[in-house]
Amino acid sequence: MSRIFSLWSAICRFKYWVVLAIIVLIVGFVDDNSFWNRHKRQVVLSQLSAEIASYKEQYENDDRRLKELDENPIALEKLAREKYHMKRDNEDLFIVLDETAEQTSAEADSVQAW
Repeated sequence: MSRIFSLWSAICRFKYWVVLAIIVLIVGFVDDNSFWNRHKRQVVLSQLSAEIASYKEQYENDDRRLKELDENPIALEKLAREKYHMKRDNEDLFIVLDETAEQTSAEADSVQAW
């Protein structure tokens, strides 16, 4: 019983420090709006902001490329020839593939078959 009494007297003696410690625990770690949760949300916000910036940059590059294709028929023809292997009527088309590209595409095809 004397132990409980001595603990109670210590709490009463340092009651302001005990209340301050409880408030720091609640505000710092326990509450939904605690500093810990706020820090985690700030980290997520900075990651999302970086992702938004990269998407904006990608959008600007794609928009610039699309405008170039709309305005420049030579660029459109170059894209059609390189990417889609198109040719003119009076031309012959030879496609040269290196072995590493064939192996990689064959591996990808076998993975997609499963």
